[in-house]
Amino acid sequence: MKIRLKGNSIRYRLTQTEIESFRMNGWLEEKTDFVNGPSFHYRLERKPGIVDLESSFMDNRICIFVPERIAGEWTTTDNVGYNHKMSLGNGKELLLLIEKDFVCIDQTNEDQSDNYPNPNKVC
Repeated sequence: MKIRLKGNSIRYRLTQTEIESFRMNGWLEEKTDFVNGPSFHYRLERKPGIVDLESSFMDNRICIFVPERIAGEWTTTDNVGYNHKMSLGNGKELLLLIEKDFVCIDQTNEDQSDNYPNPNKVC
């Protein structure tokens, strides 16, 4: 699972295996270790009783919560992703995005063998 943070937006991208793990277990978590501090965790978790994507940040962990309906659709269909602007109060919003990770069209050095085929690839 990849995370991208930019301003007030959080985006997770998941490979095929990660999507399947999320479908089966209802959660997926990654962590980044540091030399002189606590680990940074980021988590995707299915959550009953909510309507839109939600997020929290506690104990060095970002969590994006996914409603049951969206989790079911996303993991069993060709839907690429979902997004939601979560209100933070005082007129501020946090953009949340969850997406399937596609193979890059341009050159990259990272392993993409588990990524989804890119629909924009010209054959």
